[in-house]
Amino acid sequence: MAQNSTDQFFENPVIGHPAGLFVLFFTEMWERFSYYGMRALLVMFFTASIMDGGWGWPREHAFAIFGTYTSLVYLSTLLGGYFADKKIGYRWAVVVGALLMTLGHAAMALETQFFIYLGLTLLVFGSGFFKPNMTSIISEMYKDRPGKKDGAYTIFYMGVNAGAFLGILLCGYLGEQIGWSWGFGVAGIFMLFGLLQFWFAQDIFGTIGLKPQKNIDIVIDQNDEDNKLNPFTKFELALIVIASVLGLSWILNDPVSKISEGAYNLFDFSLFGLSGPNVVILTALILFVLLLVLRIPRYAKITRDRMLAVVFFAFVTIFFWAIFEQAPSSLTIFARDYTDRILEGNSAMIFKVVDALMTIVPLVVITWVLIKLFKNTFKRYSLANVILALSFVIIWYIALYRLWDKFNQDIAEIDASWFGVLNSLFIITLAPLFSKWWESKYNPNANMKYAIGMILLGIGMACVAIGSSDIPVGAKTASVSMIWLVLVYFFHTMGELCISPVALSYVSKLVPGRMIAMMFGIWYLAVAIGMKLAGVFGEYSESLAQTEGLSYFFWLLTAIAVGLGVLSAALYPAIKKLMHGVR
Repeated sequence: MAQNSTDQFFENPVIGHPAGLFVLFFTEMWERFSYYGMRALLVMFFTASIMDGGWGWPREHAFAIFGTYTSLVYLSTLLGGYFADKKIGYRWAVVVGALLMTLGHAAMALETQFFIYLGLTLLVFGSGFFKPNMTSIISEMYKDRPGKKDGAYTIFYMGVNAGAFLGILLCGYLGEQIGWSWGFGVAGIFMLFGLLQFWFAQDIFGTIGLKPQKNIDIVIDQNDEDNKLNPFTKFELALIVIASVLGLSWILNDPVSKISEGAYNLFDFSLFGLSGPNVVILTALILFVLLLVLRIPRYAKITRDRMLAVVFFAFVTIFFWAIFEQAPSSLTIFARDYTDRILEGNSAMIFKVVDALMTIVPLVVITWVLIKLFKNTFKRYSLANVILALSFVIIWYIALYRLWDKFNQDIAEIDASWFGVLNSLFIITLAPLFSKWWESKYNPNANMKYAIGMILLGIGMACVAIGSSDIPVGAKTASVSMIWLVLVYFFHTMGELCISPVALSYVSKLVPGRMIAMMFGIWYLAVAIGMKLAGVFGEYSESLAQTEGLSYFFWLLTAIAVGLGVLSAALYPAIKKLMHGVR
């Protein structure tokens, strides 16, 4: 494309931005709807009794497979990003990803063992192709308007959170109250709507994302010691391959060996008193650390120091996601089995009104955006707009049917999945305040953002630890006040706003351009480890609940989060020095 060719996208804007941004907005919204809608149901489906249409699994098994699934979703982005950059382009990557996810949800709706596993596999690869490439299209669209890029990403992430909110709310209701197949199936239907809307409106992006650009060499200033090349040796490449194979094998073997009760265990051995799986994952981690020890000292001083800072932030990020992702696992089980979710009298009516406002107001706002987009694009992309309109007719019907059903009940029974919507609700509410904070003179440095985020995460866990303190050791059910879960999501969302949005920004600032792809890969690896660790933590919650009590487990997570927050704050002088002026 010509240098100024992106100006064409701003000729007939929608709310001050290219119409293409809102095509991406709604495509991403339906993808997040399907992903979070399915995610809200998965652990509950596995652990629900056979009489309730579930599989009757022990919670440990559900946590194990959930941790593996979410971990592989992030690892697969490395594959999807590679194919988009080198082979098929961003646009086809989005289409392939959306199609695979549609098929994955359809398979899960059949609920048989084969199709559930097939569906999860398709969703993993679909997310890998879809997830990293939507933002790449936005970046290309705004490359000549960098001043408007922040606003574009703000609008886009509103779509992300709107999709997550509606997915958890509506798929959760359908799955819990109507049938699991309905929850899984509706998630697939809206993924299909997102795919078709994107496909029929894709000409709005011009030539963006059609083909990967080839033969583009990165210009290296050989006089700049920060940009000197540091190629991988054959030994280092071997370390990468071995560590990757061992790590991936462990991630896959972990749930399979537990669900099959050892019948299918790739690592059925022990060494020095350690079980085979522990030997394998420790070996993979040692090899990865060895790789860092070998490579980092060979970089120029500034690059080396900044990479050490990235490694520290990645280490903290692992534990952030391991604790934060208790939301769809142990915290969802806590909501279902240990929380009093029944309201009566005035409390019930107040909740129904609040719930109705939470449902209708976002839908009204999004429908208003939809109408704005129609006015701009209907003549050129009528079929895409008709499909999008149909999807909203259905979503309004499901939302209103849910509210009608709730209002016709004398009491208010809150779905266990409902608490998950609080994260998206709090993000939409609090994000503008945090954005103002980051733009003010009181904007904290990277270390303090991590410190504040981890301490807020710990406070959230402390809330549920206090709330569960009266649950007897070994109890399978209880009736804890729901206020503790509301507080968990409130503090966890603030912690997320301190860490998640700024994490990749710091990676891009701290490493030279030629290394960004590699460091993003390491970052997503850290997130993937955190996701799997979340499943491992969830498994431990069950054993600890039987021996020490559920409150002990939440206090343990509190200590980890607060401890890392204090460590991050204490290391501020050292990390600041390593960052060499980057804020």
